[in-house]
Parts: sequence; structure tokens; C-alpha cells
Amino acid sequence: MLGTVGIARRPVGSAESVAANSAWWDADADDYHAEHGDFLGVADFLWCPEGLREADEGLLGPVHGRRVLEVGCGSAPCARWLTEQGASVVGLDLSTAMLRYAAAANQATGIGVPLVRANAERLPFASGSFDLACSAFGAVPFVADVGAVFAEVARVLRPAGRWVFAVTHPMRWIFPDDPGPDGLTVSGSYFDRTPYLEVDAEGRATYVEYHRTFGDYVRALDAAGLTLTNVIEPEWPEGHSREWGQWSPLRGALFPGTAIFCCRRSR
Repeated sequence: MLGTVGIARRPVGSAESVAANSAWWDADADDYHAEHGDFLGVADFLWCPEGLREADEGLLGPVHGRRVLEVGCGSAPCARWLTEQGASVVGLDLSTAMLRYAAAANQATGIGVPLVRANAERLPFASGSFDLACSAFGAVPFVADVGAVFAEVARVLRPAGRWVFAVTHPMRWIFPDDPGPDGLTVSGSYFDRTPYLEVDAEGRATYVEYHRTFGDYVRALDAAGLTLTNVIEPEWPEGHSREWGQWSPLRGALFPGTAIFCCRRSR
């Protein structure tokens, strides 16, 4: 896809990652929804491949009457579910193609979630615009400056507003990206923050993903004025046989694949 010929590890700044990831998700949108669309649904809030639902977990707290921002909404099934619960929701994403899927699902369901195309490092909203913000594997792993994202989220939240986001569990970085037995053997350092890239024949990034340690996330949240109140590390559910990329029953039985950070604006 996009002329990708190999994998590299090197520093990548914001401009390059924005260009690469917006193009990658635009190109991948059809395949992504063909593979995962049924699992995600059109108006359902799944936090992770393990299948945790906001309807069961209530990590955002009461949402009725609240104004909510979904950061990295993709086709916006979470935002539509929140709207059905009585929230006023805005979905934001970097990918035009993913937002086209979101707009089509809005029309098909009759649930009209406003959609905005923007980079999460620079949110186009006034300060104090939202009561809650959330992200289920959207934006956070793909940005060069996660501190900027957290600072922007804190800025647009009202006092004591909640910010809950799900990312690949930081310990997964040390293992190969493989759902099978080869994915059980440590192959890298947990402390190596060098971004993962897919590159074309000229060495240009066609996809970028960033690794942060648990400590990196905690320090960045604190610097942004966000207080960490809980971390959820979902266990693999009994009877759940679905593989999604590196997520699988084999690996899920041994170590977590997802970390969900629950935070409040503290100042």
C-alpha cells in the first residue's frame, strides 16, 4: 500500500507523521472496514480488541446531557453510541476516507454526529468546550507529540472534565507484531522509543506509530494538568476467539494487549 517496500526505525516529526498517517488511513479505510466493521458496529462503543464496551464499564461516567469530543473517531461508532445515550458529541479524525465512512454511517443510522477533520495536536475548538473527551485507539499512538495532544485535550475540557483513552499496552512493544507463537518471544527493548515506520523505496514514511512507556504517559498527562485516576488492563475474555492484528487468545491469556487510561482535568 502507498508503495511500501519495507520497515524502518528512525525519528519522525509531526509534519512527516501527519502526511504519512493521513494517507495511510485514507488508503486503508476500505480494507479496515471490510475486516473490522462488523465487530465495531455502527453505533457501539468498543474500547479495544478484547471487547470491553462502555455500556458495561462506564469509564466516562454519566454522559446524558454532556458535551463529548471523540479524538480519532474513525467511522465514529463510539460517537454515535454516545449520541444515542443523550450526549452531544463531536467526532474528530485526521483521515478524510474514515470520515467519509462516518458520514455514510450517520446517514444510514439517522444519528447525526458532527465530524471534523483535524490533527489532534492542534484541536480546532475553544477552551472549555467539552465535559468529556475519549479516544479508543485513535490518534494517540500516531502523533509525534503526545504532550501536545494531552495539553490540547486539557485545554478544551471544562474543569474536572474526564479524558479516557485506549492504546496498545506499552509492554507489547517488546514483542514481535505477531498473534502466534512467534509473538511470545521478546525481541526489543521496552525503553527504545524509536518510532516504527513503514517506508517506500525512497525511504519516505508511509505509516508511523510511536511507542511510549507507562512512565512517559504518566509524565505527559501530569504536565498537561491531567490527573490519572485509573488504568484498565483488560483480560482476554473467555470464549473470545477473534484475532485482530497482534491481538489473539494465545497472547491475551499471557499478557495485556490494551491499556485504558482514565484521567481528569486537574487545573
